[in-house]
Amino acid sequence: MPLTSPRLWVVATPLGNPGDFSPRARNTLETADAVLAEDTRRASRLFAGIDIRVKRLLSFYEHNEKERQENALQMLRDGQTLAIISDAGTPLLADPGYRLVRACRKEGIQVSPVPGPSAPAAALCAAGIPPIPHTFLGFLPRDIAGRKALFAAFAHTPGSIVFFERKNRLKESLALAHRVLNARDLAICRELTKINEEFILTRLEEYETLPDNFLGEITVIIGPPESTERAQREEVLRLLEAQAFPDEKPRDTARRIQYAAQGWSTKEIYALITANRRP
Repeated sequence: MPLTSPRLWVVATPLGNPGDFSPRARNTLETADAVLAEDTRRASRLFAGIDIRVKRLLSFYEHNEKERQENALQMLRDGQTLAIISDAGTPLLADPGYRLVRACRKEGIQVSPVPGPSAPAAALCAAGIPPIPHTFLGFLPRDIAGRKALFAAFAHTPGSIVFFERKNRLKESLALAHRVLNARDLAICRELTKINEEFILTRLEEYETLPDNFLGEITVIIGPPESTERAQREEVLRLLEAQAFPDEKPRDTARRIQYAAQGWSTKEIYALITANRRP
């Protein structure tokens, strides 16, 4: 695809191994009028290490995103081509940039991905924990209450849960996860694609046996729910009441709620909806 202007390119960069940098990513970054980087110093080191020369490097991170967004939009309106990168891997999945992409879409400015390395994908494909379906939570909240609430919100979601966590909060977060999610498979995926890459495969209930100090970037995978108990009728009714959409068809509601109603079929939930429908 030619680098026509104006366009915002969302470019994936290596997680650690520079050999994962694609020729297309290199060409896009060198051709763009400016590159928006989460950390310009880190980006400069990356570019110097693999001999990439960009025309202009601008910072674009959480605390200056609002200010930079308008500048970036104006550059695009003026016909320039921009590329956005994160510190490592695929941008936007857990980094700034979503609002800029959304604003570009609203203004009719083209946005194109240059796909490549992704920590969640790399972890899921090599951990041996069911990858489909999975839910990616990004970085967990800093506060304990926020982390606990997040785990609770996805406690009944079928499939694996993937997230990033800081090494100094890892065991605390795993303790919270165990309290909310109960016993499950667990994978600690560390330093993906780097020399010290490591996959620790264990159980969530055994979090206390993990080392107290981990080095490097950490991606966590918690396996799917293992309970085979059937949800109580009252619990399903509570789900229906809490998650009801007024204009949704009963059969569509049944399909949606079925994912959270352990042991219930769509047909059974549909029957429950129609039986309890107000005249």
